[in-house]
Amino acid sequence: MKSVKSFLHSLVNRSISVGDKVIRPIRWGNLRRLEPVSRFFGFDRGIPIDRYYIEDFLHKNKSDIFGCVLEIGDSEYTHKYGGERVQRSEVLHAVAGNPQATMVGDLSTGSGIPVDTFNCIILVQTLSFIFDFKSSIQNCYKALKSEGVLLATFPGISQISRYDMDRWGDYFRFTDASALRLFGDTFGLEHIKVDTFGNVLVACAFLHGLSCYELKKDELNYRDPDYQVLISVRAVKTKG
Repeated sequence: MKSVKSFLHSLVNRSISVGDKVIRPIRWGNLRRLEPVSRFFGFDRGIPIDRYYIEDFLHKNKSDIFGCVLEIGDSEYTHKYGGERVQRSEVLHAVAGNPQATMVGDLSTGSGIPVDTFNCIILVQTLSFIFDFKSSIQNCYKALKSEGVLLATFPGISQISRYDMDRWGDYFRFTDASALRLFGDTFGLEHIKVDTFGNVLVACAFLHGLSCYELKKDELNYRDPDYQVLISVRAVKTKG
């Protein structure tokens, strides 16, 4: 006689008939849970999956990071990918108190941000936390020198950032279509390049807070435009 446990197991794993199709259940394993593996995007497990894509994007566009460079929050990527090409590094923060910040300003209003100043702006995972993100894009354009480059990334499929939600808000998620329109309206479609990163496996792993070390490189590098975990934009300010 089967044990109660094996009987219940057979019920859970039996095939399901739907019309003329037979659907075999998947094995959920450790992911059949109501709480995520990590609520910190995988920082507590290694390098988060979105950071894998962000660093790939910045590495491929590192030649744009030179001269006078503005970054948000800290200057980690400015120095990592700009190196000796960077002559002046500025760090913007929205409120006073960040010891790494060289200026306090508001991207949505342009307050505290100089115009026609930067050769490159690194805007990583920032726009989703600014309610008036359209004005923020316009103010980035104004802050760039002629031929300056904006390197921006923002989330598609993602958990809420509770840290940011509780401080200034976590408002939006984007797609390549919204990125094309938003940045195209300001920079011109011919001056922007939009890319997406992710697939269904990556999306599930990222929502659970797994790190990039827990996936294979070919799994991370496979792109499915219907599962956009991260969107990147390279936008160039033309001579005016």
